[in-house]
Amino acid sequence: MTSPADLPAGVQADVPAELARLRGSIDNLDAALVHLLSERFKLTRAVGEFKARQGLPPSDKGREERQTARLRALSEQAELDPEFAEKFLAFVIDEVVRHHEAIARDHTA
Repeated sequence: MTSPADLPAGVQADVPAELARLRGSIDNLDAALVHLLSERFKLTRAVGEFKARQGLPPSDKGREERQTARLRALSEQAELDPEFAEKFLAFVIDEVVRHHEAIARDHTA
């Protein structure tokens, strides 16, 4: 029998093993998502700095529309709700544009 001291952090002793295993997998995926988003934002920061140096606008509506269509198609292939994927991408794009606007302001200051 496993004692509470033998369980990984955050795992409750009264949770069935299968539920604990599934939750552990979810926790691992959440960590991977955070790291992937971090890498994505490092790249978009470099894009924002490039745009600021070149005097390009912080947002590119054509690219955003193409990326949205691409992500919807990918989500359909992956059996993920395309509406959810589009909302998620819109949230990320809004944050990227906000960062690019700040970089542009800093560049002109």
